[in-house]
Amino acid sequence: MKMDDMVIISVDDHITEPGNMYDQHLSGEALATAPKLLTLANGTNLWEYQGMKIPSVGLNAVVGRPKEEYGMEPTSFEQLRKGCYDVDARIEDMNINGIAASLNFASYPMIDGGLFSLAPDKAQALTHLRGYNDWHIDEWCAAHPGRFIPCGLLPVWDMDATVAELKRLADKDCHAVSINDNPTKRGLPSIHNEYWEPLYRTAAELGTTICLHIGGGNPSPHASMETPIEAWITTMPMAVSIGAADWLNLDAFNRYPTLRIALSESGIGWIPYLMERADFSHMQHKAWTNSETIFKGRKPSEVFRQHFTSCFIDDAFGLKNLDAIGEDNASYECDYPHSDTLWPMVPERLWETTRHLTDAQIDKITHLNAMRDYQFDPFKHHAKADLTVGALRRKAAEQGVDVSVKSSGGAAPLAAGEAPRPITSGDIVAMFNKHAEAA
Repeated sequence: MKMDDMVIISVDDHITEPGNMYDQHLSGEALATAPKLLTLANGTNLWEYQGMKIPSVGLNAVVGRPKEEYGMEPTSFEQLRKGCYDVDARIEDMNINGIAASLNFASYPMIDGGLFSLAPDKAQALTHLRGYNDWHIDEWCAAHPGRFIPCGLLPVWDMDATVAELKRLADKDCHAVSINDNPTKRGLPSIHNEYWEPLYRTAAELGTTICLHIGGGNPSPHASMETPIEAWITTMPMAVSIGAADWLNLDAFNRYPTLRIALSESGIGWIPYLMERADFSHMQHKAWTNSETIFKGRKPSEVFRQHFTSCFIDDAFGLKNLDAIGEDNASYECDYPHSDTLWPMVPERLWETTRHLTDAQIDKITHLNAMRDYQFDPFKHHAKADLTVGALRRKAAEQGVDVSVKSSGGAAPLAAGEAPRPITSGDIVAMFNKHAEAA
């Protein structure tokens, strides 16, 4: 295999939702009360819903900007690369990046749909959550069949409605849902409570994978406001380890052997130690923790390999130790348009870090595992030869896709004239608070 022969599916990208997203999917009172995208006098965009205001989070959409301008800006659509919010431009950006297909998580409703969970009027929230899913599947994903893996949100505050939405999504060929890895953060019962049993049962029956994205519930902690921001960024993928260990001890896996959990934006290099530590903890402590009632003679690592999948942006160490993770348990992610994305040079770095693997292993982590986990087959709509890195980049060249870096003139984290120093967690929090106060 050569680099241009790879077929790459990204299982973690993001959408900056356009302001007109509900226009074709709601009407009357439902449309009038739907979330609204506002523009403030200073040009800042924000969403408003049921008295809540959701300011932009800059690092979520910095693709195509000079790296010196990364920070809590941009705050308006005018500062964004068009592919962040326009589906046709997104396809062009996928083509130049050699990405055959992409799973896109929500932005303003929060990755787990938390905005709707927090809304006081739950009847409206259910209507608007369903409207969001309809826009995501019927407009965004359907605009280019075979190029997007749909991912739905769930009304988890109402389990009957959750089961109904799971079934409705499956009828729309959507077999991925994003929920909070720690629902107690939303005032709901823990994942070990019987409240969630209908979700687990229905997801297993439908073959729907439950996605747990970093930052959804358990926090990505930083040591102090004076901690350099790179320390925080370094540990962000591993923050999902708290939720992963919690879900690994889920008794429901005994009842639903086909239930699949995706650790989204997690990285994979730390996974072998998590499994090793879980096996040791179980061996050393099961006599008094009664964990055998959960694992029933199996090692936690065996449960992980059966039920979990992880993904990576750049993880040479993890790929060198793929045998310890499981070649069936890892997939690629691009993370467009977030600050970690390697766009438009994904194929070069991915090829560099996978060349030691067999062609069969490369195929698994670049697209076959994703196709299995999300019941997604891009080859129903496109010839495989048309979705390779080489073919997509040739198409992008014909389209004249511009990949030049463009300045948006965003505000810098440091004050004008301040001597260069490491940007801290406090600097970034202050920038976000400034935008929130303006909202």
